Amino acid sequence: MRASIILLLVVCAVASPRAQTLEECQQGAQRNYPLIAKSDLLRQTTDINIDNIGKGWLPQVAATAQATLQSDVTAFPRQMHDIYQQMGVDMKGLRNDQYRIGVDVQQMVYDGGNIRLQKDIARQQGEIALMQNEVDMYGVRQRVNDMYFALLLLDAQIQLNRDLQQVLEGNERKLASMYKNGTAAESDYLNVKAERLNALQQLTTLQKQRQTVAQMLSLLCGINVQSPVKPHAIVTAAGNNRPELRVTDLQMKLADTKEEALRAALMPKVSVFAQGYYGYPGMNMFDDMLHRRWSLNGIVGARITWNIGALYTHKNDKARQQLLRHQAANAREVFLLNNQLEATEHDANIALYRQLMDDDVAIIRLRAQVRRAAESKLAHGIIDANDLVREIKAENAALLQQSMHEIQMLKEMYQRKITTNN
Repeated sequence: MRASIILLLVVCAVASPRAQTLEECQQGAQRNYPLIAKSDLLRQTTDINIDNIGKGWLPQVAATAQATLQSDVTAFPRQMHDIYQQMGVDMKGLRNDQYRIGVDVQQMVYDGGNIRLQKDIARQQGEIALMQNEVDMYGVRQRVNDMYFALLLLDAQIQLNRDLQQVLEGNERKLASMYKNGTAAESDYLNVKAERLNALQQLTTLQKQRQTVAQMLSLLCGINVQSPVKPHAIVTAAGNNRPELRVTDLQMKLADTKEEALRAALMPKVSVFAQGYYGYPGMNMFDDMLHRRWSLNGIVGARITWNIGALYTHKNDKARQQLLRHQAANAREVFLLNNQLEATEHDANIALYRQLMDDDVAIIRLRAQVRRAAESKLAHGIIDANDLVREIKAENAALLQQSMHEIQMLKEMYQRKITTNN
């Protein structure tokens, strides 16, 4: 017996679909939406860019090979050439064809902070790209909210439709009995039956709509959404944590870093270098004039370079960064104003729906009383079925209105949460 009970519970658990909360749907959409893969690609790209910039501290090596044919070469004056010949020295002079195979190595010692700042710029640009991608992802949350609350509203409509059918079916049975007993007209019975069939037809449409919305939400979230849970009412905390604000903050920070990089570009650069080559002629040109042979040659040294040309555009480049900073600050102010207007609208709608829900309670109570009175009047032949159907539909409409107001209020609450991301 115990084993049978456990097996029955397991079967019921498998057969009954698990309910999904709004938070689960939001998290599923964040994981499932293709833009999430773009975030990983942006991070990898940023890491590669930073790594490449950091390699500026590694020795810069260049291998060269060249062959030249010159129209003229360095030579001794004719008189000196004659003197060497008289001394028995054959001064051949340099050949017009010359060759060189070499390696140049340069190591940066001081760059004024330029490489460090370029890494900071690449890192901040990567952060901006990631945050902008999060802004694009933020729109997905709105779509999830719209579909989720649409599904809740359809569930409420379906349930109220079934309740309406139960009420109509109960009155249909009463009228069928009264018709058999000759106390009600056949038209009254048929009228109520037609309304029940009409409600059944509406149920079919609602169920089809629900199936479509559930499929779309499931596709967006990457999970099978069949039983949404109505969320509880919330109050959004003060403040604003939207990713758009972080984008503008990062843009202003990037402008500061770029301005610092402009100052670094004005600093002199110190490096050491080494050059070596095998070829002809070498550094000892006198010996090469005598023997015309290939030789190994090398030189090491230190170098200071100062790009004075950076001064020409420094003022304009600095002004441009200042303008970019002002543009980001202005974009932030515009967004905050529009966002505050949107939040204020949500607050007003929430207050409105709360008031409407309070009124709905009284309306439903009165409509229920009128419907019960109409049922009694029909039983006593005071009214016909048309009057009863009208009162039944009016009560159902009041119940539907209450459900709509509640779900719309909840949607406004969670939309306000999205508006400020708080």
